[in-house]
Amino acid sequence: MRLATIIPFVFITTSLFSQTTIKSGPMLGYAEMRETLIWVQFEKTVEAQIKYWPLGSRDTLVSETQTSNSESAFVLKFVIGNLEPGTNYNYIIDAKNEQKIEKVFSFKTQVLWQHRTEPPSLKFALGSCTYINELEYDRPGNPYGGDYDIFETINRMNPDLMLWLGDNIYLRESDYNSRSGILHRYTHTRSTPEMQNLLANCNNYAIWDDHDFGPNDADGSFVHKDLTLDAFKLFWGNNGYGVDGKPGITNQFTYGDVDFFLLDNRYNRTPQFDKLEKQILGEDQINWLVAALKSSKASFKLVAVGGQVLNSSAIFENHEVFKKEKETLISKLKAENIEGVVFLTGDRHHTELSKYVDSDGFTLYDLTVSPLTSSPTKFNDEANKFRVKDTKIHERNYAIIDVIGPLENRTLEIVIFNKMGEMLWNNRININDF
Repeated sequence: MRLATIIPFVFITTSLFSQTTIKSGPMLGYAEMRETLIWVQFEKTVEAQIKYWPLGSRDTLVSETQTSNSESAFVLKFVIGNLEPGTNYNYIIDAKNEQKIEKVFSFKTQVLWQHRTEPPSLKFALGSCTYINELEYDRPGNPYGGDYDIFETINRMNPDLMLWLGDNIYLRESDYNSRSGILHRYTHTRSTPEMQNLLANCNNYAIWDDHDFGPNDADGSFVHKDLTLDAFKLFWGNNGYGVDGKPGITNQFTYGDVDFFLLDNRYNRTPQFDKLEKQILGEDQINWLVAALKSSKASFKLVAVGGQVLNSSAIFENHEVFKKEKETLISKLKAENIEGVVFLTGDRHHTELSKYVDSDGFTLYDLTVSPLTSSPTKFNDEANKFRVKDTKIHERNYAIIDVIGPLENRTLEIVIFNKMGEMLWNNRININDF
């Protein structure tokens, strides 16, 4: 269950930002049983700390004091440790020598359920492709972004976490060749007023795609990928970036009894026109993923990656265009008899569910959810033979997934909603469907 704050959550306005020197946030990053991360961006150099206490307690604890600076876009990330599992906490942001921030926020830690109870239910939201207009830097013509109220609509669903599936910002031509331009784009998007409640009220995890990474359709040859990687790390609160000492955003986290695998589909991608062997993920990342999936004891293994994996139509940048690597990935998953894998993907500016079943009954799913605030595609792609009937959506939308049921009979309840929170379709995947 989600934590309800003692003080009702009030919409954070721009005037409140200016009074408290907060530019955007706070945002809840990762949450573990004994630790969480709180992210906040200030308007200027500020000394600040987090004061927090268990719900119902008068014992206030204090984080270390940090000082924001222009080099890091005035962003501070507070890692709060030595917490108690399954506990609700309230907190305030104490900015020294500034007007006091009276607002009380809240966070919770994950429950210690293993060997004790059935796994807790989990509700999470997901979507991709967030374009926030800035007319002086956008392409001329009709605005590409809109319907920002979708973030408030998602927040009202009370998810435990939000999974941002890439293209979470759209770097413009004025942005991606300089660090200051990249930080400007992140700051502009993150300070969207309609986004603030969602950032503050649930844990936020993210992957990237081309528009977070660099220019449109950017691959691993992009010269400033280290700058965009640094910015991604600065503005998100995942619990790690890169595995086996290799750079990128690859990571894994567990929430309840669900394992989430966050893949990097850009850092090592080869150009599509490359005459050599083409790759999206690369051998090292695939080998890590298969090993991690094999080791996982989770009911469902949810693999988040910026582009579609299962679509049978070789279109734009999906994995069918990189067919050899796709076949290698699927064959390795099958060889290890890894069950319960659902790919969570974005990029396409439409939503659909794909189900792959081979002649031996080996089953995989791919849920594509897109766009949030970008313009939906008008491209009519009907060649995906794995698409589940009546799941294709061409409008701004998001997904809510509930993970419910006893450990031996866990179910994903998938519901796709439009920008106003009206259900467009629903589907369920049971662990016994694999």
